[in-house]
Amino acid sequence: MKTETIIDTHVHVWNFDKAFYQWLQGDTTILNRTYHFEEITGAQTEVGVTGSVLVQSANNLEDTNWMLEVAENVGSVQGVVGWLPLLQPEETEKLLTGTYLKNIYFKGIRHLIHDEADPQWLLQEPVMESLAILASHDLPFDVVGVLPQHIKTVLSVAERVPSLRMVFDHLNHPPIANRERFGAWGELMTEAAGLPNFYAKISGLGTVVKKPDWGADDILPFVAFVLENFGTDRCFCGGDWPVSLLAGSYTFTWTVYKHLLQSLLTEAECEKVFAGNARTFYKL
Repeated sequence: MKTETIIDTHVHVWNFDKAFYQWLQGDTTILNRTYHFEEITGAQTEVGVTGSVLVQSANNLEDTNWMLEVAENVGSVQGVVGWLPLLQPEETEKLLTGTYLKNIYFKGIRHLIHDEADPQWLLQEPVMESLAILASHDLPFDVVGVLPQHIKTVLSVAERVPSLRMVFDHLNHPPIANRERFGAWGELMTEAAGLPNFYAKISGLGTVVKKPDWGADDILPFVAFVLENFGTDRCFCGGDWPVSLLAGSYTFTWTVYKHLLQSLLTEAECEKVFAGNARTFYKL
C-alpha cells in the first residue's frame, strides 16, 4: 500500500542564537545543539513525508517567532504550534489579535506543562481564561503530558472549556516500558476519547519504549488501543525529531510508523491518519 501524502505533525527546530531553551541547560545528550529543518529534508523525501508542522520547544515568544521564520522560508512547512503567555490572558489576546492570527502559519498553541512542578498547572484561573480565548479563536492546544494526572487535568479543562480542541502529544506517554495493559493511562485515555474535541498524536513513542532495539511490536498494542478508542478520524502522526534521534534515525522512526499503521488500517484510513486528520485539526 502506498501512502500518497504524509504530514509530520511534530517537528522541532531549535536555534540557540534565536531563543533560550531552559530544558536543554546542562543536557549532555545529542540534543544540546542547534537543529535546522534542512537536516531532515533528505530523510523526509526518502520516507515520503510531504509536509510538516513545527512544534513549540520553549516557553517563550522567541521560539515561536523563529519557527514562523523557518515556516516562511521552507516550502514544505505547513503550520506552526507556538507558545503564548497563558498566565497573562490580556497579553495572550493582544498577541493573537495584534500579531499571530494574521500569520498564515500560526495554527496552535503549546506550553511545556510536563516541565511544570504542578501537573494541574493548566487549571489556574488566568490560564483557564487564556484557554477560553484560544477556543474563541478556534485555535487548538497541544497537550504534552507525561503523567496520568496530566490527562485528568485536561479532562477538567474540557469540562470547563468544551469547545477547546486538544491533542495528546506522544499519546501522553503510555506505559509501554513496563508493558502495562493499559492501567490508569488506558482508563483515562478511554474517558478522553469519549469527548469529541480530544485527538491523539501517534508520535514520540520510540523514546517512550526505553530500549535501544525497539520496533513496531513494542508500540502495536498502544497504537491499536488509541485507534480503536479515538477512531481513525481523530488520530494523526508525528516524528518528534530531533528528540526521536535518542531512539533512532528519522528514517527508522517513520518506517516503523508507516509499516505499523499500514498493517492496521485500510488505504482510506491511512490517508486520514497520515494527512487528512492533521489538515482538519490544524486547519492546514
